Amino acid sequence: MEPLTLTRLAEVTGGRLAAGDPADDRQVGPDVVIDSRRVTPGALFVALAGEHVDGHDYLGAAAEAGATAYLVQRIPDGLDDRIAAACVVVDDPVAALGRLGRSVIDALPELTVIGITGSSGKTSTKDLLAQLLADAGETVAPEGSYNNEIGVPLTATRADASTRFLISEMGARGRGHISYLCELTPPTIGVVLNVGQAHVGEFGSRDAIAVAKGELVEALPSDGWAVLNGTDSRVSAMAERTSARVALFSAAGQPDQPADLLVWADEPDADDLDRYSFTLVVERKRAVGVEQPGAEAQRHAVALRLVGRHQVANAVAAAAAAIVAGLDPAQVATGLSAATSRSRWRMEVSERGDGVVVLNDAYNANPDSMMAALESLAAMVRRRRHRPGFEQARGWAVLGEMLELGDTARAEHEAVGRAVGQLGIDHLVALGADAEAMVDAARVAGCPDPVVAGETGEAIARVRPEPGDLVLVKASRLMALERVAEALLAADPTDESGTRGATE
Repeated sequence: MEPLTLTRLAEVTGGRLAAGDPADDRQVGPDVVIDSRRVTPGALFVALAGEHVDGHDYLGAAAEAGATAYLVQRIPDGLDDRIAAACVVVDDPVAALGRLGRSVIDALPELTVIGITGSSGKTSTKDLLAQLLADAGETVAPEGSYNNEIGVPLTATRADASTRFLISEMGARGRGHISYLCELTPPTIGVVLNVGQAHVGEFGSRDAIAVAKGELVEALPSDGWAVLNGTDSRVSAMAERTSARVALFSAAGQPDQPADLLVWADEPDADDLDRYSFTLVVERKRAVGVEQPGAEAQRHAVALRLVGRHQVANAVAAAAAAIVAGLDPAQVATGLSAATSRSRWRMEVSERGDGVVVLNDAYNANPDSMMAALESLAAMVRRRRHRPGFEQARGWAVLGEMLELGDTARAEHEAVGRAVGQLGIDHLVALGADAEAMVDAARVAGCPDPVVAGETGEAIARVRPEPGDLVLVKASRLMALERVAEALLAADPTDESGTRGATE
């Protein structure tokens, strides 16, 4: 954000100066942080009280690191007077942070805000879109999965007068959440990727999820764009819920519904590491069978550096959003081919010196993303077996619990286990509350070696890959299964230096 005075900070956040001169003109910013370890000189430190950590306990640490001001709910006993004099007291620091983020957006009328939501793929699509837009102007995008009432305004505060595009990733735990996030960062472009099973335990049904996700397109202005998945019926139906123009995207051929813009992937094909190439097709239409003057379909070659068939859908979604934001389709295709993964532990592909390949997809998991990762693993094993010396390559799936599935949890884990067997994956090591259900289903479906591991150390011990094998590691974030991937890479028998290479 552009630096502002302490007095102005109190005004925009609805707070009051705890002490000192009410006309205090000290400059605050440009950085806004919630972690005292990330404080930079001049930063605003927002003290949030969490379940395990209270930011009010770290005001002194923030001051030592160079913070200029502090957004607090209370003044702790014994706080240094100099720190207290720079405190702005608010009723709710999270809500105040939201007001601060909105004030940053309001001060940038030329800014284009792109909101992204969906049950899966939000972060990967956000990373792709950020790289595409960066070629056209300064772009601010969330770090990791900053997609809630804290992460969205924090991301907004990183925008300033030089910023042309702001990407706002929007998650939801219930109805009204996305509407609130849209109030903080009002979008002119809204991207809805899919409606899947993630968080169904909180919502109750996929239809309820669709209602919540559709709040994004309802918030769009009439001159904005709703970018919708043309192959997900719940998403494409959201065209009826917006006054904005509609762009449909598809990873499975041309969408069959009318729209102002159609973007799809044609002739997808994968290499040995399951990285897809396809033809990006862009066509403008107003109604079925009615072409716009000069709107012949454009076709451009794309060769992704990301792993998995699901990345094709993420890529065409990012392409559609970039095109409606003003980028040329040829420029978009070139950008997609150059884009890399910016977020850790999302299908990171690393190969040991002995040929063992580790697929670290441990950042998060839901039924849809789990199936996509298993399909990528099976495809990579099939292709590797055609390479000389790797004819006996085997697939290992180290899978942890998928959280927030409610009453559907057991059935969804059984479905994952069946997929392991049906896809011909040789080994399954399962962890978590529903590990036995996953293993039992995998055994019935034909997996020859499904086992339960009680904890991460046991999982590491049970995975014994031979040269040429491929190992997928995936679970919900709280399982922290990246430790399995890291242990496998550290055990490279050919690496005497302790270093290892990775491929994107």
